[in-house]
Amino acid sequence: MLMLKSHRLQVLVDDEQFRRLEVAAARRKVPVAVIVREALDEKLPSLHGRRRAAAERILSAELMDVGDPEELCAELEAMRGGDR
Repeated sequence: MLMLKSHRLQVLVDDEQFRRLEVAAARRKVPVAVIVREALDEKLPSLHGRRRAAAERILSAELMDVGDPEELCAELEAMRGGDR
């Protein structure tokens, strides 16, 4: 999704950090700004990104046998302390 960039950010980095940014940008033939934005999105994903990642983890989980609904209801009721 292409979003209009409307905020300028100035960040001071040390020589080693800048070198890593330049190497990554050169390797992919993109500006350093692209690498910085991608790193930001990876480290601080949007709500949509977090939800998508959670859904992917759920959908990739191994299937498990959970029994029939009556057994599950009885087990939950027992865990809740029986009669309330």
